[in-house]
Amino acid sequence: QVQLVESGGGLVQAGGSLRLSCAASGMHFSINAMAWYRQAPGKQRELVASVLSDRSTNYSDSVPGRFTISRDNARNMVSLQMNSLEPEDTAVYYCNAAAISWSRTGWGPEIDYWGQGTQVTVSS
Repeated sequence: QVQLVESGGGLVQAGGSLRLSCAASGMHFSINAMAWYRQAPGKQRELVASVLSDRSTNYSDSVPGRFTISRDNARNMVSLQMNSLEPEDTAVYYCNAAAISWSRTGWGPEIDYWGQGTQVTVSS
C-alpha cells in the first residue's frame, strides 16, 4: 500500500502562482510514474502533468509553459509549480502514483494510488 498526501492548494488571484506538493509513503514500494490530475465542478478528471522515474515529463495542452512538474525520487515526492494561473485552472488537484509493492511473493502488479485532493481556486 502507498499513501499520498498533498499540500499547497489555496486561493490565489489570476496571474498568481501556487506550488503543490505530494509525498508518498508506505512499505517496500517503487513508483514508476507520478502525476497531477484535476477535476473542475461538473467536469471529468483530467491529466495535468506526469513525470516518470527518469524525470521525463508530459503536460496537458491546457497548461503549456505555465506549469512545471518535478520529482524527487529519493524522497518519493512530486511537485507542481503553477504560474500565471487563470480562473479556468480552478479545480481540485489530485496526486497520482503508479507503483508496485514488494511482498514475500515478489513484486506485485502496478497499482494506481490517489491522494485526497487539494482545492485550487483562482479568482478573476
